[in-house]
Amino acid sequence: MPAKDVVYRYGTQLHQKLYTATGGRLFHRGRGMPMVKLTTTGRNSGQPRTIMATTPLVMGESLVLIASYGGDDREPQWCQNIRANGDVEVTVEGRTRRMKAHVASADERSELWPRVVSAAAFYADYQKKTAREIPVVVFDPA
Repeated sequence: MPAKDVVYRYGTQLHQKLYTATGGRLFHRGRGMPMVKLTTTGRNSGQPRTIMATTPLVMGESLVLIASYGGDDREPQWCQNIRANGDVEVTVEGRTRRMKAHVASADERSELWPRVVSAAAFYADYQKKTAREIPVVVFDPA
């Protein structure tokens, strides 16, 4: 397993434990954005898979996450899980709810991407690091 994957896996596990233990009072923001505790269903295992991520856009009850993996050429596992099953659970600011997630269509992405980059310019840098188009993932109330 590449070192980046090991650091990501154990870093997100520690972050999740601290976030959960404090009811989201600590570690609830990252790079100025709200943190999201995201639980997907593993596309192969069928088991719950939980990660911590940031949301650069909160649109009413909907959220947007960016499947950048820091500009890696590989799509993050959580995004692949959503492609297989968009039924997810998210916790933001201590509030847990069921949501339906989907990878934005080309039209949605073209509308959302400028807003994402305006909110968090580093995503543009991540896009420059990879040949793949970084997915924009939209989460709506279930």
